[in-house]
Amino acid sequence: MNKRKALGQHFLVNRSALHKIVDIIDPHPDELVIEIGPGKGALTFLLAGRAGRVIGIEKDPSFIPSLRGKNLPNLTIVEGDVLELDFAGLAASEPAFRGRIKLCGNLPYSISSPLLFKVLDEKHLFESCVFLLQREVAERVTAEAGSKDYAPLSILFRIFFEPRIRLRLSPHSFSPPPRVDSALVSLVRRHKLLVEIPDETRFRRFLRTAFLQRRKTLANNLKSAGYDLSRANAALDHFGLSRRVRGEELEPSLFKALYDMIFSGG
Repeated sequence: MNKRKALGQHFLVNRSALHKIVDIIDPHPDELVIEIGPGKGALTFLLAGRAGRVIGIEKDPSFIPSLRGKNLPNLTIVEGDVLELDFAGLAASEPAFRGRIKLCGNLPYSISSPLLFKVLDEKHLFESCVFLLQREVAERVTAEAGSKDYAPLSILFRIFFEPRIRLRLSPHSFSPPPRVDSALVSLVRRHKLLVEIPDETRFRRFLRTAFLQRRKTLANNLKSAGYDLSRANAALDHFGLSRRVRGEELEPSLFKALYDMIFSGG
């Protein structure tokens, strides 16, 4: 199999789109930008012209010589798998940019979901993130309650970030063209969270359960996972919600309120 295909690499070649993406990332001289998968450097070198420092994380060793060959003083290329990267350690090695770190990248479909959850795990490190994603993933990340794309990922990103689709790109913007449309998503970290989540691991588990089977009601999904049905129904009644309500109908703040009530005292 062709190595580029195996890695799911589709390089953005639309120059106008590249410049728009740099403007959306909006790198400043006092900021560090970490780019996932710089590839041939089309975005990387533009970022280096505006950011204080750029670190590119590249898995494909064949790109490393040309990326490093530019000899840009504010550009560092790290060879490795971003899913195995210690973002916290990388941030600690750049103390001059503490609190001013941006993350970006054209994410292959194969790593988009695990990478997005990794971002949630280390969300405190990043001022903002800008990702090129397969359109269906972008719509899931930015989905609002009531949408068919609304999912636990949508809720978590909405709690901690302000998610927006900023650009939509056709396959012709890439080489080789992918079989799907792409979209650029920006995630700006909230300094005041939508809701406070003291035990995020437990809350994530609750969300996954709520969407276990989308055709089932929220209460039935909770019951199937071993939650106390009487407690779940009491919480729904308290907030004036139908016992037939499904997870996709609830705003993040209402999910948190239900979660608090279901777990209060237990």
